[in-house]
Order: sequence, then structure tokens, then C-alpha cells
Amino acid sequence: MAFDGITVAALVTEFNKYFINGRIFKIAQPEKDELFLTIKNNKEQYKLQISAGATLPLMYITNKSKQSPLTAPNFCMLLRKHINNGRIISVTQPELERIIDFEIEHLNELGDVCRKHLIIELMGKHSNIIFTDDNNKIIDSIKHISALTSSVREVLPGREYFIPQTTEKSNPLTIDKDTFIDKIFTDSTPIYKSLYLNLTGLSPVISNEICYYSGIDADLPANCLDGNSRIHLYNMFEQLIDKVKTKQFAPTIYYDNNTPIEFNAFPLEMFATKSYKTFSSISEILETYYAQKETITRIRQRSADLRQIVQTALNKNYKKYDLQLKQLKDTEKRDKYKLYGELLTAYAYSIENGLSEITVNNYYDNSELTIPLNSELSAMDNAKKYYEKYNKLKRTYDALTDIIKTTQEEIEHLESISIALDINPDENALKELKEELTQYGYIKRKITDKKAKFTSKPMHFRSKDGFDIFVGKNNFQNEDLTFKVATGNDWWFHAKGIPGSHVIVKCDGKELPDSVFEEAGRLAAYFSKSRGLEKVEVDYVQKKHVKKVNGGKPGFVIYHTNFSMLINPDISNIEQIS
Repeated sequence: MAFDGITVAALVTEFNKYFINGRIFKIAQPEKDELFLTIKNNKEQYKLQISAGATLPLMYITNKSKQSPLTAPNFCMLLRKHINNGRIISVTQPELERIIDFEIEHLNELGDVCRKHLIIELMGKHSNIIFTDDNNKIIDSIKHISALTSSVREVLPGREYFIPQTTEKSNPLTIDKDTFIDKIFTDSTPIYKSLYLNLTGLSPVISNEICYYSGIDADLPANCLDGNSRIHLYNMFEQLIDKVKTKQFAPTIYYDNNTPIEFNAFPLEMFATKSYKTFSSISEILETYYAQKETITRIRQRSADLRQIVQTALNKNYKKYDLQLKQLKDTEKRDKYKLYGELLTAYAYSIENGLSEITVNNYYDNSELTIPLNSELSAMDNAKKYYEKYNKLKRTYDALTDIIKTTQEEIEHLESISIALDINPDENALKELKEELTQYGYIKRKITDKKAKFTSKPMHFRSKDGFDIFVGKNNFQNEDLTFKVATGNDWWFHAKGIPGSHVIVKCDGKELPDSVFEEAGRLAAYFSKSRGLEKVEVDYVQKKHVKKVNGGKPGFVIYHTNFSMLINPDISNIEQIS
């Protein structure tokens, strides 16, 4: 993310458009390092959020509000005293620094016109909000920086304010060609790195963009470029900086699989192959980008929590299943014990007491069979013991057969939830997955918890021939898609014999082209447990042949008269609507 000097330049342009001659009529400090200013100008009202947080310094116009503490912090009270109802007369950015200076005119206690400065430094962990008088004397700041904390400068009441020196960096807005060439190409530092290390306000992203736009490898040592390449790089740099000088901003967010990966104050050639969205406001793009990133982070955390629950339950069931199979294998001796009992009963009249074994004719296959005996028991008592062993193992076998089937179903159910978590669910889909895990006892329901309302929607794709294809994100959606959305002649697709999404193609009474079957098959293969394989077998059948399993878990079905295809799970060329 490029919250750099160019982004700040776009913000300053926007603030000058909306704030000049506006009055600050409300000041709040909801967090220790955050301010909200409400500004009225030309009958409009604007909320300005300013955060000097070390991890995510931000500043933009917003429509949202935050709860403020009942007792305002001292810094907030000081600002209210001096600049509440103050008029903003200028908003400037020194050079291309990540610094914004609000010059504010107000009346002091004697009614005299005074000017103050609210200076916002958006510099990562060094971010701050500093309040000064018109002579650069610090009145206060949201963070106090003493000499013990920083050897560069103190930020304390009474100290002189100055911009921290960026070691020998040049201003991109004023640098000439000769100075550019002298500074950028001096050593073996990679070119893109040399750009942002020597020029104020450039980020690694913008530096890489300059190299990309120039057709020069960004990782090449800077001093290895010949004279023509150096001049060419400068010309491309100048073209980009001209957009800043002339305020040609077109804020853009870039996405990868619907995940925001980068934003910038204007479009970037290096992301031309990515999906993107352009905004008219830099504030809107900042709020949108960070809100989406926050949502995705929150979803990933919740998804990870659910995944841990599912994986723990799966591991437990895998171990249980292995043990049950071992126990089932042990019951294979039951038929041997039954045979021993039958033969001992048949030959009991000829077997003497006190023997440890007896060899008899097995009349089932006319072979000789040696049977171990307890020498202290008679032949009939030995036969009785073998029948008892047989009956015990038979009961164990019958019970284990049912238990193993239940364990298999539980594993399949958990694996289907695990696949649903791999689909990058939205917040509502995650709530549905949590509700499913709660209903089946994997999560304990709190007394205050209410049963989730299923409001998430399945994924929606469109085939090249215009047919709508829907893909379930979880078992509740799968069941809803198949038995509520789909009609009898719609086509149903599912990866064969493995957990995966239900895929429905809406036919609307039309015959499907072969290409639609292929696209739906690829979607069913991709959204399944086998998405990583080169080929996946997919079953497909008209929905009227798909039946719900009586008493089964959500999304579990049976079907007959199906067709099958072996297909690559590549969905890169299938249009996703939502």
C-alpha cells in the first residue's frame, strides 16, 4: 500500500477544494492518537478523520463517526479552546513530504485575530499531530517526544517545530535532470530502491512503477545503466511527477481475486492486468481500501478460528476411524471360531479329553484342519467357548459397521465445512458455517447467542453463452441452491465422491451448449477437495434426479442416472458476477 507523498498530495488537493474558508465547529478525540474534526463550508459539512497510530497512520474525509470518551483528553480540550470555530485559510504540503499543514485563523480571548497551525505527520511509527503558533512554537502535540526517545528532535510544548531532515533527499517536484542523474545512479543499489531512498515522498510501489513504465528492470544496480537509459528513466520519472504537479489524480484500487492488494493516487501500468476500481475522491479510496482490508483480516481471523475447530474435530475423527478399522479387522476371526465350534460339535464323540489340539476333516472343503483345544475342557466345552468368541466378535462387527458408517459421515461433513472455509467466505457465510458447527455440537452455543439468519448469497458466475451458474459457499447454501433455487430441469454438478460445492446451471427451459457443461464442471472441480489436482472427476445430472438424504446433514444428497466428466479445475476464464 502506497500511503506516500503522492497520496498526501492528492489529499491536500482534495482538502483545498472542500476546506478553504471552512470553519472547524467540532473537535473530538475518540482514541489517544486519533482526532475527528467536523468542518462546515459553503453550507456543507465534512468529517475529517486523522489517525497518528504507529501501525496505520491515516487521514481522510469520512461520513462515519466514532464514540468519544465522556471526558475529553487534554489535547482535545486545548484544540477546542484555541481553534473551535477557527477558519481554515490554507492547507499545504511541504515539498512532497508526508506532512499536511492546516493554517487556521481564530480569535483569541481578547478578540484579536490569531493564526495557528495543526500539522499532521503521517510517517509510520513517527506519526504525530502537532499544534503550533504562527512562529513555529509548539503549543502541544498528541504524542510527546523527548530527547530520550529521539535524538533527531524533541516534540514538546515550548520547543520550536521543524520538519525532520530526510538525509540528503531531493524534492521530486523541483529536481532537475542533472541532479537526478547524479543522485540516482551513484552506486550498485537496485534502481527502484535508489529512487525512493534519494527522493522525498516516493514509495517502493511508485519507484517500481517508474522502472516498469521505463521498461527497465527495477532490480538492476543503478550504476550499471548507460547514459541513454539514465536519461530515459528521468523522462519517465518526469512524466509521472507532472501528474502530481498538474493534479491529474485518478485514485485507483487494484484487486486480486476480489482482495484489495494496492491503491494509488493514479493508475499504475504495472497492475494493468489486475482488476481495479477508480474513484473520484482520494478520501473515498482510502476509506474503502482500509475498510476492505480490515474486513478481510477479520474474516481470515474468524475463518482461522473455525478452521482450528474443524481440524481438531477432523483429527479426532481420523484417529477414531483408524482405531475402528483396526477393531473391525480383529473381528475377521469370527467365522474361523464359528467353524471350530461346528467341527468340534460334529466330532465331539471321537475326541478324547486332555488334548491340546485336534486335527479333523473340514467337510466344507474336504481339507485337514487343526483346532487348538483347552486340555482341561471337553470337546463340547471347547466348542461352546469358540461359539462364545464367535458371537462376541459378531456383535462387535455389527456394531462397528454402524459406528464406522457414522464416523465416515462425520468426517465427510467436517471435510465439506473445511472446503467451504477454503472458498474465501464473506462474513455472513462465516456466520452460517459457525451456526452449522454449533448445531452439530462442535461449538458450544452461548445462552445469549441467537440462531443465525442465513443471509449470505452463493457465488454467481455467467457462462460465455449467457447462462447463470451458481456455486454454494457452504452446506446450507448447497442445500438451498439444490432444493429451492434449482428447478427440475436445471443441471446439478458436483465433484465425484469428495466434499465440494453444489453447482447449479439455470436453464430457463433451454438446451445447454457443451461449453456450459464444461464451465460448470470446472467450477465444481475447483470448489472441491481435489482443486489442486490436474484432473477431477465431476458428476452431473438434472436436478430432478437429486434427492435429499433422509435425516442427513445439510447439503448431503443421493442421485442416480448421472453423467461424468474428467476435467481440469481451471476457472480463470469464467466470469464471476458476485
